[in-house]
Parts: sequence; structure tokens; C-alpha cells
Amino acid sequence: MAKFILALLVAYAGWRLWKDALGLKPRPKPRRSAPPEGAERQAARALLGVGQNADDEAIRTAHRRLMADAHPDRGGSPDRARALNAARDLLVDRAS
Repeated sequence: MAKFILALLVAYAGWRLWKDALGLKPRPKPRRSAPPEGAERQAARALLGVGQNADDEAIRTAHRRLMADAHPDRGGSPDRARALNAARDLLVDRAS
């Protein structure tokens, strides 16, 4: 078993040296650019009343302000509350 593992290591080292000698480098991964502002995101921004450059905190603040009247527990419409939540979820960066 040890001879087999040693043979694999030697083969791998030889392959790496051969690959480097030929100049075969791995292709760089394409960079992901920010997705363009689609109609769905524009509609969400319009619903919340925030601008194109609004940060996450401004979006959350607008959401809270609008939900104060739209929440079903306060006599608002469940559909409007659902739409506001969906707009916030679409615009807020969930990585933070």
C-alpha cells in the first residue's frame, strides 16, 4: 500500500512539473459583476420610496416607517405588508 501511495505522489509531482514546464496555468475565474438594476428591483425601490443609492439602513428605516401603517395587526392589509417585506428582502444585503 505504501508503494502505491508513493507511486501516486511521484506521478502527481511529475504531472505538476510537466504542466508548469509547458506553461499550462489554470484559467482565472471570471469576476462576477453586480447584476444590473432590473425592473423588479426598481419596483421594490419605488414601493419603499428609496433612491438608487440607498444603503441597507435607509431601506430598513423606510420599511419600518411604512410597516407602521401597513401591518395587519394595526388594521393594515396583509397583501401590502407582504409586498413591503418582499421589497425589503430583495433590496437588503443579506450577507451583513
